Amino acid sequence: MTASNASKAGSFRIGGDITVNRLGFGAMRITGKGIWGEPADPEACLRTLRRLPELGINFIDTADSYGPDVSEHLIHAALHPYANMLVATKGGLTRTGPDRWHPVGRPEYLRQQAMMSQRFLGVEQIGLWQLHRIDPKVPREEQFDAIKSLLNDGVIKHAGLSEVSVEEIEAARKIFPVATVQNRYNLVDRTSEAVLDYCTKQGIGFIPWFPLAAGDLARPGSPLDEIARKHKAAPSQVALAWVLKRSPVMLPIPGTSQVSHLEENVAAVDIDLSSDEFALLNEAGKAAFGGQSAAA
Repeated sequence: MTASNASKAGSFRIGGDITVNRLGFGAMRITGKGIWGEPADPEACLRTLRRLPELGINFIDTADSYGPDVSEHLIHAALHPYANMLVATKGGLTRTGPDRWHPVGRPEYLRQQAMMSQRFLGVEQIGLWQLHRIDPKVPREEQFDAIKSLLNDGVIKHAGLSEVSVEEIEAARKIFPVATVQNRYNLVDRTSEAVLDYCTKQGIGFIPWFPLAAGDLARPGSPLDEIARKHKAAPSQVALAWVLKRSPVMLPIPGTSQVSHLEENVAAVDIDLSSDEFALLNEAGKAAFGGQSAAA
């Protein structure tokens, strides 16, 4: 049986000039427990990373804080020099232990971390660098100015933001072009619905993290379960297929440290949801979220 290929999800041009297949890979889970330290099975992680190009995945999302640094080092070991592949990374969160994350947005820190990522990934220029969080302790304009300087100096080619509102995106766009936005979004978490709609209208890439979540919708007898059975797929695969269909700017990045799980995720591109199935899942997802979101 021929393996599925991420190219079937279609493509998107980040920043207008870097074309990637819309189904990417999130490299957070190739670290230790609590996203801290080395993974329990480094060789399995390397095998998973090396499988990406074979499955048509040419967009990887990572961050300096994953490990910290562990994810970037493994990506370099497995895939450098990244032929026809975009490795995006993030900065702005520091780590003090497993599952501990603290925003640090001082301009000198952001610049230092971007240049460290540049070195760890082994690239002359980072194709896409995202501010992992806006630090509330530092004026956001100072953080945006730091990003603009990284762009002007050629350290990074394109820049994005993570976990932001429409108002924050608009404030940032007054200082630098926002190529992508990375917010939590899935079938049952519609908190960022307005942000997704804004990105769709503006042609900004939207990178949903935690895209496979389906919550109670995955229970036996639910609409998601019934549609999954019809397509002979797992509920998580159908949830991912729904996310992909939701918007042409959607760039989901499901992550794993196992080849088998990676291949299962990529197989979601073969699920062709009908308009009725999409609408049914959309309404079920909104109801599960609480009915607070605008219609998709």
